[in-house]
Amino acid sequence: MKFKKININGDPNIGLRGFATDSYALIGCEIPEVSILKTEIYIIKIAQTELSGIFAAGNSNGVILPKIAEKNEIAQLKNLDLNILILDTKETAIGNLILCNDKGCVISPLLKNNLKEIESCLGCETIVSTIAGLSITGSCGIATNKGCLLHRDVKEEEAELIEDVLKVKVDIGSVGGSPFVKSGIIANSYGLLIGDHATGPELERIFEVFE
Repeated sequence: MKFKKININGDPNIGLRGFATDSYALIGCEIPEVSILKTEIYIIKIAQTELSGIFAAGNSNGVILPKIAEKNEIAQLKNLDLNILILDTKETAIGNLILCNDKGCVISPLLKNNLKEIESCLGCETIVSTIAGLSITGSCGIATNKGCLLHRDVKEEEAELIEDVLKVKVDIGSVGGSPFVKSGIIANSYGLLIGDHATGPELERIFEVFE
C-alpha cells in the first residue's frame, strides 16, 4: 500500500478536512497527493467550512451529515448516488462521533437514539460504544476495509467489540503523539495520507494495521 506524509498549509491534522472510502473521498479543500487513494475525489465543504472530516462521516453506501449542513452542500452530495442522512440532533461534529467501514459501524453513545437510521443509511451492522471510555468515538479511531487504528488507551472489551463489528484487525497507535488518530490520517484500502508530524515508529504501526 502506498502512502504519503503531507500537511495542508502547514497543518498536519489532515483528517479534519475529510475522509475516504473505497468508493469516494469527501474532502473540504484541495489537498496534496490525494490521487494516492485511487478513488473519486469530491471537494465539498460542510457547514460552510473545510472541516468535512469533522462534520461528516460515511462509508461506500452513504454519508451522514449534521443539520447545520447547507442546502447546496447536501445537493452536491445527492449527485453522488449515495444514501444521505441528515441527523436531527443537537450534535453537529458527526465525524467525531462515528467510526465505520463498509462492514460495520460504531457510534458514540451521544447518537444512540439515531442507531437505526444510521444503520439503514450505511447499510451495515451498527453498535454503540465508547473508545478509551470517551464518547468521541469517531475521533478515537480510523477504519478501512483492511484494518482499524484505535486510541492507545482503548479498553480490551471495547477493542474486541469494535473488531467484531468492523470485521477487521484492530490495533492501537498515535499520530504525532496524539491518541486521537483520526485527525492525522485519511485512508482507504488503496492508500494512506498521513500528517507529516507522524514519527517513524507511528508509521510502522499504521502500516501494520492497514496493510
